[in-house]
Amino acid sequence: MRIFIQQIINGLTTGSVYALIALGYTMVYGIIELINFAHGEIYMIGAYGGLIVLTLIGTSHTSNIGIVFLAMGGGMLLSMAYGFTVEKFAYKPIRNSSRLSLLITALGASIFLQNFVMIGQGASDKNYISLNVLNATFTLYGIAITLNQILIFAVALVIMLSLDLFVNKTMTGWAMKATSQDPITAQLVGINVDTIVSLTFIIGSGLAGIAGVLVGFYYGIVNFSIGYLVGIKAFTAAVLGGIGDLRGAMVGGLLLGLLESLGAAYLSSDYKDAFAFIILIAILLIKPSGLFGKRQA
Repeated sequence: MRIFIQQIINGLTTGSVYALIALGYTMVYGIIELINFAHGEIYMIGAYGGLIVLTLIGTSHTSNIGIVFLAMGGGMLLSMAYGFTVEKFAYKPIRNSSRLSLLITALGASIFLQNFVMIGQGASDKNYISLNVLNATFTLYGIAITLNQILIFAVALVIMLSLDLFVNKTMTGWAMKATSQDPITAQLVGINVDTIVSLTFIIGSGLAGIAGVLVGFYYGIVNFSIGYLVGIKAFTAAVLGGIGDLRGAMVGGLLLGLLESLGAAYLSSDYKDAFAFIILIAILLIKPSGLFGKRQA
């Protein structure tokens, strides 16, 4: 039982990260029906944004929890800027083109961003500054949880609840839902669809940037290729919950993290990264619309 609970904690930690990134996938798909395969690289850029902030601050404040939030702010802003730029220059000019054109463009943007960061930051791993305050460990009946894990889950939970309230309780959120349902009618009632699409990319990119910084603190290193695998897993989480459904992406991310953690503990850790693909295939075969998705004609 102790091992099971420990793996639940580990699964919720990684699942929280998947959920934050999956929200970006599902928001963009819900608005313009685009699978933004460059979203994993936006997450990676956010991790580098946090690293830049930490480098500027230096190592003299490693016991200050406020450094974490400054790094998250830096990562979020940098990811927002890149997400907005990618939407304006890569997707907007061909928004009304075929889905195949959009898909190829998304893959091209992903490859471009990977190589852009590799050239600018180098191909080697970069170390995050280790914060003493995050290394604090709480143990109860042999079950350990770090302050870092608590922070990841708490930040993700607050963000997910806030986003849900924003989309369902504000005028801008209603405009996003209206654009998702029928962009032409949304324009007729005065909604600026271009602004809504840009805002969707900005919000989703910001969430991915925060996730990148949290993972940077958790694992201690980042490199230009970290967005590829995590991006695929987050996409799987979005499909698991029902692509286009915000709450589905949240639940899908947490559930994928739990399944991955338990699978690694009780089956084989050698296939830890393969579980996401196995789950994706199973979903497409059994329930293609996902847990919360609706069948469409």
